[in-house]
Amino acid sequence: MSSSALGNDTLKTEVTNVSPFGIWLLTSSDKEYFLSFEDYPWFKSRPIEQIFNIEELAPGYFHWPDLDVDLSEQILDNPDKYPLKAKANKRLNRDV
Repeated sequence: MSSSALGNDTLKTEVTNVSPFGIWLLTSSDKEYFLSFEDYPWFKSRPIEQIFNIEELAPGYFHWPDLDVDLSEQILDNPDKYPLKAKANKRLNRDV
């Protein structure tokens, strides 16, 4: 005889806190990460609603649709293997 699990898995990935220094991310695999604004500048000075709007598209793969940011647990666990470089958006100045 086999038994099946009842109910739904209630643990989901979420941003649990935003501080002046960065954000705290709790994953569905029960890992917690601190993403500093210095290392992850895409989150700095963004509306709270955009930071909290996170999707886990696949296990360990995170997407912020409002910010167009994608990160994985592999990147968060091994930041030295994946150096992050952020470039500021520059407007093209054209003479009309």
